[in-house]
Amino acid sequence: MTNDGGRPTRPAGANEPTSYDLQPPSAPVAANGGAPAAPGSVHPPATGTVYTPGAPNPYAAPAAAAAAAAAVADGSDHGAGRRIGNRYRLISRLGHGGMGTVWKAHDEVVDREVAVKEPRVPDHLPASLRENVHHRMQREARAAARVAHPSVVAVHDVVVEDGRPWIVMELVRGSSLGDRLAEGTLDPREAARIGLAVLNALGAAHEAGVLHRDVKPDNVLLGRDERVVLTDFGIAQIEGEQGLTETGAFVGSPEYVAPERVLGQRPGPESDLWSLGVVLYRAVEGVSPFRRSNAQATMQAILSAEPQMPSRGAGVLGALVMGLLHKNPAARPGTAEIRRTLEALARPASSEEPAFGATRPPQATGSKWVPPVLHGNRKAQWGLGAGVVAVATAATLLIVNPFAVGPAIPLHWKVRDEPEIVRASMAVPEEYEKSINSDINWVYFQDPSDVFGISLDKDTAEQRSKSTGSDEPKDIGTPEEEAKRLIKRYTTDSGTKLTDAKATTVEASPHDGMKAAEVVTVFRRSGSNETDPKRRLRTEIIVNDAKTVSWTLEVRMPEKGEGRKAGDKLFEDVLKYLKIQDK
Repeated sequence: MTNDGGRPTRPAGANEPTSYDLQPPSAPVAANGGAPAAPGSVHPPATGTVYTPGAPNPYAAPAAAAAAAAAVADGSDHGAGRRIGNRYRLISRLGHGGMGTVWKAHDEVVDREVAVKEPRVPDHLPASLRENVHHRMQREARAAARVAHPSVVAVHDVVVEDGRPWIVMELVRGSSLGDRLAEGTLDPREAARIGLAVLNALGAAHEAGVLHRDVKPDNVLLGRDERVVLTDFGIAQIEGEQGLTETGAFVGSPEYVAPERVLGQRPGPESDLWSLGVVLYRAVEGVSPFRRSNAQATMQAILSAEPQMPSRGAGVLGALVMGLLHKNPAARPGTAEIRRTLEALARPASSEEPAFGATRPPQATGSKWVPPVLHGNRKAQWGLGAGVVAVATAATLLIVNPFAVGPAIPLHWKVRDEPEIVRASMAVPEEYEKSINSDINWVYFQDPSDVFGISLDKDTAEQRSKSTGSDEPKDIGTPEEEAKRLIKRYTTDSGTKLTDAKATTVEASPHDGMKAAEVVTVFRRSGSNETDPKRRLRTEIIVNDAKTVSWTLEVRMPEKGEGRKAGDKLFEDVLKYLKIQDK
């Protein structure tokens, strides 16, 4: 076993300001009468609670009321026609996602269309934690409202309805950068133009003390007249708060998360700049530099992999992108340097000379199915082709054998059968390196970046007697008793004590018919100081009915951040596919 191991709404009063005194603009904007959303109306996805539609407001603008009534009668949008904060009439849904639903709505006070985000907190959270999350959403929305910039979606208001903060925002019409990239890559100059607008939006946010924490193509809107708008400034996605982290909800997109966030360290403006670098790489290359087959592998790549220099964005843009993707936040270029580079890149160049006097990169050739970064790399293209063949083969086998017994293991995992050491088989990521110790019946799998680790050991009454020099068998206890024994080892025993260790027992379901207990331990690596990030161990103890054999499964991971979420998923998957051979 390893030792590293809110506030009530006001009575109806159309001209009163809504909650938090976030006033609407003084110049009313004419609405289109609440017609259904035009094609291309986009707002950040947000999956919401379903509500029974209310009766149309008789005091609303006639066209808006008619549109709302039509939506209700049609039944296509449950909740359409409802009035939020005594002024915002919901018309139709624009999008939905893990944290809520975004509605197109009509502001009856200033007669304009807005977007209203209906938040949703995971249903399994207790009431106290849900209330804390709502309070944080309110604070985040107020902070985002301070960011005034043409490339930042404007937050007009926050309304507390049914105890939940509804966010009222500018309605932006256009498509997302993610949709645009689904059609193909961008010219480096266009990528620089969009990146410059995103950089300026981030600069305004950082000056206001707001971190975005989820910069990705889907949160970049390409509006009319070449306007670029960055959305979702920490309104629906909340990171760095202990309570929300404990829910296990996944925040952000793994491939755009900076290394320091993977390690659970406090993010800063440099973390947003890292994400911008990934966006630029994806825009010109058509592939994400760190995306892998699963979240754990993606986290590992973020921490240890060095991406190949962009081929279509070679030269100045490539150097900038690689600088933004430096693992050390302090080594990434600053905002001023990034702005100068992107401004020069986005500037129209003459037909005779390439920008910056740099050599004009060769035109990319090859199949549209091959990412530009692999053009000219025949070996890599063969590898890609082999991957396609492998996926096609797997799909064929699934069709041929639809009645296969047992769940399929995750992609790029493999089953490791260890009958001699631990009398069990387990599935682990295929790139993990294996170590064994047959003397103590212990097997360990380490990921290449040293972020995660998986161990399994088997203990018997006879083995326990031998280790203590006793001729009498020392029986294995119940899972709860074994959990207490483990906690003692990690917190008080001199030979096996972990640095600054705190361990707690967690209720566990039986595994394969055998009783089990779980222990969660937070500790520091030996030799680390108080500023170093802590580590976390999830331990599952399984005991057979005769109490003669126990198995201890442990997964090591970061204590906080995206690394913890990836580690929890790793633990759950390993436990799911663990098969005990000798009960």
